[in-house]
Amino acid sequence: MEHKNPIDLVAMILVIIGGLNWLLIGALSFNLVEFLFGALPILQRIVYILVGISAIYMLVKLFK
Repeated sequence: MEHKNPIDLVAMILVIIGGLNWLLIGALSFNLVEFLFGALPILQRIVYILVGISAIYMLVKLFK
């Protein structure tokens, strides 16, 4: 694996987490983020925003 800067690594991890969460929602109707942070909706929102920003970041890197 090539050396990546920390931002690339964090973005990749968040995009993978987001993808796996969507897999769980689609296949099992189970939202992992809601399960983990259901009592704190603001944390759910923060996780979703960070995953979305990470996806945009990875998309920009893809076309760079």
